[in-house]
Amino acid sequence: MHKTKIDISEDVREQMIEILNARLADSLDLKSQAKQAHWNVKGMNFIALHELFDQVSGEVEGYSDMIAERVTTLGGTAEGTVRVAAQKSDLAQYPLEITEGADHVEALSNALAGFAKNTRANVDDADKAGDMITADLFTEVARGTDKLLWFVEAHAQS
Repeated sequence: MHKTKIDISEDVREQMIEILNARLADSLDLKSQAKQAHWNVKGMNFIALHELFDQVSGEVEGYSDMIAERVTTLGGTAEGTVRVAAQKSDLAQYPLEITEGADHVEALSNALAGFAKNTRANVDDADKAGDMITADLFTEVARGTDKLLWFVEAHAQS
């Protein structure tokens, strides 16, 4: 760990860095899944979904940056390569064979829901560890991910 004058114990910082890097892997995987949907969606709602999936990718990229910067702020090393994300992501593999909009809505909403669930659990983890700043970051990410999930799921609801 890198030296820092942040008044959080080294044990708590190490715990938070591990959790943050886990969510970083998930967020990088989620971003790539949204791009997979963006590039390959077909069908009646093509343009709406194509643009929505690109928006999801962009917003998730912002979450990745926030998470990675918190890791380094706490004295850790952000593990943000594609190879690390592929090894460490807790998200299910995105189905590569799908093209229909409804199938992409289902697959991407599953990925968003999984990421949001993990992130919400980490709000509690950070809170219990006494790191309110990381808890707040996870709250912001979960709130934004829930909103993206709403946007995507709305395409499957009547």
